[in-house]
Amino acid sequence: MASVRFTVTPTKAEDVPGLSDTSPDISSRSSGRVRFGSRESVNRSEPPSEASGALTTSAGTTGADTPDRSNVDFCEGALLAVSCSFSQEEMDTRPKVSLLLSRLANYTNLTQGAKEHEEAESIGEKRKASKSPQMGTFMGVYLPCLQNIFGVILFLRLTWVVGTAGVLQALCIVFICCCCTMLTAISMSAIATNGVVPAGGSYFMISRSLGPEFGGAVGLCFYLGTTFASAMYILGAIEILLMYIVPEAAIFRSNNEDGDGAAMLNNMRVYGSIFLLLMSTLVFVGVKYVNKLASIFLACVIVSILSIYTGALVSAFSPPTFPVCMLGNRTLPTHALGDGHCAKMVTVVMPANEEANVTANAASPEPTEVTTKLWTHFCQGPEPNASCDEYFDQSNVTQIPGIPGLSSGIITENLWSSYLSKGEVIEKQSLPSPNIPHSPSSRHLYVFADITTSFTLLVGIFFPSVTGIMAGSNRSGDLKDAQRSIPVGTILAILTTSLVYLSNVVLFGACIEGVVLRDKFGDSVQGNLVVGTLSWPSPWVIVIGSFFSTCGAGLQSLTGAPRLLQAIAKDNIIPFLRVFGHGKANGEPTWALLLTALIAELGILIASLDLVAPILSMFFLMCYLFVNLACAVQTLLRTPNWRPRFSYYHWTLSFLGMTICLALMFISSWYYAIVAMVIAGMIYKYIEYHGAEKEWGDGIRGLSLSAARYALLRLEEGPPHTKNWRPQLLVLLKLDEDAHVKSPRLLTFASQLKAGKGLTIVGTVIPGNFLHSYGDAMAAEQTLKHLMEKERVKGFYQCIVAQKPREGINHMIQSSGLGGMRPNTVVMGWPHAWRQSEDPQSWKTFINTVRVTTTAHLALLVPKNISLFPTNSEPCTDGTIDVWWIVHDGGMLMLLPFLLRQHKVWKKCGMRIFTVAQMEDNSIQMKKDLATFLYHLRIDAEVEVVEMHDSDISAYTYERTLMMEQRSQMLQQMRLSKSDREKEAQLVKDRNSMLRLTSIGSDDDDDTDHRRVHMTWTKEKALQVRAQSGSNTPEGFRDMLSIRPDHSNVRRMHTAVKLNEVIVNKSHDARLVLLNMPGPPKNPEGDENYMEFLEVLTEGLERVLLVRGGGSEVITIYS
Repeated sequence: MASVRFTVTPTKAEDVPGLSDTSPDISSRSSGRVRFGSRESVNRSEPPSEASGALTTSAGTTGADTPDRSNVDFCEGALLAVSCSFSQEEMDTRPKVSLLLSRLANYTNLTQGAKEHEEAESIGEKRKASKSPQMGTFMGVYLPCLQNIFGVILFLRLTWVVGTAGVLQALCIVFICCCCTMLTAISMSAIATNGVVPAGGSYFMISRSLGPEFGGAVGLCFYLGTTFASAMYILGAIEILLMYIVPEAAIFRSNNEDGDGAAMLNNMRVYGSIFLLLMSTLVFVGVKYVNKLASIFLACVIVSILSIYTGALVSAFSPPTFPVCMLGNRTLPTHALGDGHCAKMVTVVMPANEEANVTANAASPEPTEVTTKLWTHFCQGPEPNASCDEYFDQSNVTQIPGIPGLSSGIITENLWSSYLSKGEVIEKQSLPSPNIPHSPSSRHLYVFADITTSFTLLVGIFFPSVTGIMAGSNRSGDLKDAQRSIPVGTILAILTTSLVYLSNVVLFGACIEGVVLRDKFGDSVQGNLVVGTLSWPSPWVIVIGSFFSTCGAGLQSLTGAPRLLQAIAKDNIIPFLRVFGHGKANGEPTWALLLTALIAELGILIASLDLVAPILSMFFLMCYLFVNLACAVQTLLRTPNWRPRFSYYHWTLSFLGMTICLALMFISSWYYAIVAMVIAGMIYKYIEYHGAEKEWGDGIRGLSLSAARYALLRLEEGPPHTKNWRPQLLVLLKLDEDAHVKSPRLLTFASQLKAGKGLTIVGTVIPGNFLHSYGDAMAAEQTLKHLMEKERVKGFYQCIVAQKPREGINHMIQSSGLGGMRPNTVVMGWPHAWRQSEDPQSWKTFINTVRVTTTAHLALLVPKNISLFPTNSEPCTDGTIDVWWIVHDGGMLMLLPFLLRQHKVWKKCGMRIFTVAQMEDNSIQMKKDLATFLYHLRIDAEVEVVEMHDSDISAYTYERTLMMEQRSQMLQQMRLSKSDREKEAQLVKDRNSMLRLTSIGSDDDDDTDHRRVHMTWTKEKALQVRAQSGSNTPEGFRDMLSIRPDHSNVRRMHTAVKLNEVIVNKSHDARLVLLNMPGPPKNPEGDENYMEFLEVLTEGLERVLLVRGGGSEVITIYS
């Protein structure tokens, strides 16, 4: 490690402004040097940086010449005295302010999700100096937003929306959609200005505000919306191309008029697929070409819009000539006028030698009336006396101007809506018409509605024309000042586009005839684009401009969608999308582009612009909804990090925007809305259960904290009712020397008891000093965490470091949980081989824990022979769970089997409840009462009452009690060495094996003699055994052999032996036996006797669960 010393050249204090008057100490050292002698690690592969001015750097100096001077000089001066408070060890974790500021100044905006990729590629390479972003508000935000907002709907469908909905309702549609985007832009501006936003757009903002689940779900919805938008733009471009530019290019043609629609859809599919392939190839070759063409496409949009305004103004003085032919009040298409005559008959002058099919004087060339092409459509022949359609006979053929002009007052007729069903003729209500319904067979002779229209349908079709407000935030990495440019540019762009849309609605209604507005494809105006008829100087300005602008919007969507998918994939929150995070060497998302093209092809195959538009409306509305939700949540939570520079926001505006988005989703298409929500919900759940865990400090976590705080405060209002009682477990586990859990099945049993519900805290105690054992505690917590994940236990883990395990357990029981979410049940294991233990602290800690739980009014569960309990993969196919209800403990014995049977392991086990009757009890009545009690508890179980008669104390009970007391006093009063204790324990062990003291399947894996042996412990026998063992009898041992057992101990032992005989007789084949656990004696001297009583009580049972209630009722018969 090289040492770096910064030496500052002599500088007078008066040369530094503000120091000469306030720093007398420094001014007195004007000729001295201030040296920064702190040592920092320097990468030897990098050249030392050169200092500028008077600051010099010397690397490689050891500083051995003045070892103390640098440190002394470092602390000299009033300005540097503060730095002396930090030791050298803290400089790594708590850097100096200057170092922190330099890191912030060198921050570079990276594409979201690309940081890890860039770091991986730059290993061993010298990174190139990145060019600082220079784009301002106008070029970086305003113009891109304009280009993305203005699109195909403005040129192809806005006139139709105005004609169908009327000016008033069209203004309402535009106003609602623009309000939605404006409120969303306000929320987006608040989020975008709350810190540095790397390039990533709405996905980054939502994911970092609402978490990876919401971010991934909404990010994919936004991706699908952008992808379908590219399909919509391509379909719009094909519609312009085949209908208004080169209709002759159509591949499929229909022989009859009814098949024109299907043929047109097939043409859209073929040409759309070709356009999609060409555009995808262009994007794959290089995005730089798309960016170069963007300015041209934007110019086309602006020129087209200006031509509309110019044409509207010119129409006030000289409206363009676009006559519309009307039969009665019905609109006739141009193709019905094959000869261009809008009349039934026309007058022509025929030569004398020309043969005619009409009745006329052939000798003289006089004007003659002949029938027109229109006549042949409605009549059975060209003759004037031919039979014609009734409506044709009674109606007049007239011509009306398609563009009356701005000063014509036509807006009064266009104010109101005119919704039509599919197949209805477009009519002008102000013209006279006979009351004759039109025949379906003559439907092709009129201009008719191709789809059934409604207000909600028009909302869904128009909404895509206001999307694209995220274009500025997507370029945040290229902006000079993103926190200023994004709000200003986006809001100005929305205001501009909203003004354009609203003004165009009024201009269209004031300048264009209503039947022309309702004519979606311009059949009544010689097949021209309707909005093009208003443009100046020529309709081709709009046609060409809209075609190129639509193609440009499609390219922009095909460019942005793969990058959004790549950002989601690189965040690694959705595992199956990882492959789409890779691309070409320059970072281009090749695989993401391929998937985008395939999804866009699905939209192309739909082939109808009116059907694709509502689909992408759903996805964009869902994205905007969650942007508003993110802002509202952050505002209401008032998190300390929520400090946006954009201050013109309020949570009510965000909620209003969220409400409008949700309403628009269901207004436009309720079934599409449900499908979009189901897709987002499925993605959310997938990320929640299978995705990578991310901690981004999101608002949902803050919302969870606020909700948890609120719920905990509510729980503090009073103790829980009996109906709400459920076991909140504190599972005490013990770790071995290698930090492995000794009894992992204890946690397995806890998971079976909880079935994944309620609170579970898994705790352990590490002996030692916390200051030195912090690392061990963290390792122990990780061990517990992995075990909980393996057993699928949802809960918390806690590790306490204490000098004594007993103290640690006491602290854990007292301090675990928070508020009303404190544990009410403690689960711990039975001390393994406590008789053979060298250290009695293990079983003494066990008894102490029993006393602590009793004092704390907590329930206690002690599984005995835990190693024989089934795992989660070993379900019990038959058998019973036997409950021996000896003492009422609040109903714990009734509730626990019910909870266990909710788990798949114990689901098929039956339940039996035994109770003990004394001589004075009526066993028959007890059985009836118990059955009635279980019926009211809604618990299905078999009931059996066992009678226990008082009998004389057997010699076996007496001898066993005597042996127990002798062993207890021997170990308590005598201070044996380790070897002596082992021999005494072996002596007792041998005696126990003869007296059937080792239980079947217990933790002591010794051979068991099942014969009952009546033997008295005599002095001679003891001396004989001691002599065989080769050791001398310690002093005082003979006195112990002459003691007499305590009468109360004899009675307890008698009860335990008799009860054990009954339990083994009835429940020897049970899968699990639940027993009341008696409390420990008040006098600690009888602790060992207490352990012996429990051993006798559970002798011969394979799986036992000792239960001790907490003193409160946990089950009730009431609803």
